[in-house]
Amino acid sequence: MSGMLVKIHAAALYGVDAQIVDVEVDVAVHFKDIFHTVGLPDAVVKESTERISAAIRNSGLPGPLPGKTTVNLAPAEFRKEGSGFELPMALGILGTTGTLKEESLAGWLVVGELSLDGRVRPVKGVLPITMAARSAGMGRIVVPESNAREAAVVEGIEVFPVARLRQAVDLLNAGPEDRPRPFVMDGRALLGAEAKARVDFAEVKGQLHAKRALEVATAGGHNLLMLGPPGSGKTMLARRIPTILPGISFAEALETSKIHSVCGLLNGTGIVGQRPFRSPHHTISHAGLVGGGRIPHPGEVSLAHNGVLFLDELPEFQRHVLEVLRQPLEDQQLTISRAAMSLTFPAKFMLVAAMNPCPCGYHGSRLKECRCTPGQIEHYRSRISGPLMDRIDIHVEVPEVKYEEISSRARGETSAAIRRRVEAARSIQWKRMAADRIYCNAQMGPSEIEKYCVLDDSGKALMEKAIRQCGFSARAYNRTLKVSRTIADLEGIEAIQAPHLSEAIQYRVLDREMEPV
Repeated sequence: MSGMLVKIHAAALYGVDAQIVDVEVDVAVHFKDIFHTVGLPDAVVKESTERISAAIRNSGLPGPLPGKTTVNLAPAEFRKEGSGFELPMALGILGTTGTLKEESLAGWLVVGELSLDGRVRPVKGVLPITMAARSAGMGRIVVPESNAREAAVVEGIEVFPVARLRQAVDLLNAGPEDRPRPFVMDGRALLGAEAKARVDFAEVKGQLHAKRALEVATAGGHNLLMLGPPGSGKTMLARRIPTILPGISFAEALETSKIHSVCGLLNGTGIVGQRPFRSPHHTISHAGLVGGGRIPHPGEVSLAHNGVLFLDELPEFQRHVLEVLRQPLEDQQLTISRAAMSLTFPAKFMLVAAMNPCPCGYHGSRLKECRCTPGQIEHYRSRISGPLMDRIDIHVEVPEVKYEEISSRARGETSAAIRRRVEAARSIQWKRMAADRIYCNAQMGPSEIEKYCVLDDSGKALMEKAIRQCGFSARAYNRTLKVSRTIADLEGIEAIQAPHLSEAIQYRVLDREMEPV
């Protein structure tokens, strides 16, 4: 009995990261022809056998040696899923036939799906896989042609895209002098590449108070809830928030792009060049919002990492779905536990939500009469729990726009002008809290609030009155202080003054009593 063993490196996704996997191919001749894949493969990996055989045959390459072929995916302690193992498995089989030189596989990592005709198809998660290859000390990676841009974003590793199985064989067999040049791309040049927005705050008629609230929220990274009747412009305002957000840094772009890569959402762009804006429908499931599955995958809260999560018609979301937002809003990450694993996904986002004031939508409207009873209004608003509402820093009313404002030809302030003030305020916050690695006021904890949100006597008296009349919780109290800190930063003032605190209190619409504080 004789056989041959060939090993090639691949990678498996594990959350938003990747782990190196050794694909070991052994052929034992003088056995009945049979093909086994071991090492906890999922159903997709197991059924790849026929695709691999057809791809090899249709590429005009020698098929597997007769005998018992065993493919081991090591380590075997966690499940391997996805179609990205097909190209390395095919190359390992070709190594056992002598078509591929075994010594040429050293230092390479290979990932890709195969079509029956030998074409190499794109796969999910190439960005974290490339980062894992670099961390493991591998100098070169073979990826599908469609995934070349996202792989090339990672510095310190040579990226070689291939379109067909035969091209991959020729690449690995070639010496360093005969090898084509690696694919190169400047990922930093892509930052802001998509930032030229088709919308602008200048298009929004009226709503000066709401626009001011959005500016404050964006300047401090605060969560925000807009309350107003249908047609008042809540969604229009929310969709313009990305136009006033500070530009995304390269480190943030890589963090966000890893998540989008795992979900297959990069679409050949290579990197997420601007802060994401995610707007899931209110029928979304628990798993769709926060992630899930047998091997958990990221949900919308993680896809919004370093950007905005917009929830329109907030009370229409299922209550148990909304309740899972409490952990990521507090911890800026989300942990999903399964029997065999526990994965943590990043979820640092700005929550923007919108809702009607009542079931019919016209409570307090100047144009239409509300037909809802007080009990119906209370039941409608109670769909959002108190603990979740406490985690929203700013509540702002968005009333109907007056005819004079709608018909006016005057344009409002542009997004560019608002963004300059937002960036100036963020710069002040970063300089103040750089030692604590805090980027914006919304991320302050109790110790930072105590240090940076000091009130004078008039401010303390005003806050005491607000707590007494509005019944602020301890969390609402802290959030009001953080918002007042942001308002002062927008004015470039170090000390929080009574007008700053008063404005912050007015942004707690759902906490206030009818009488103004």
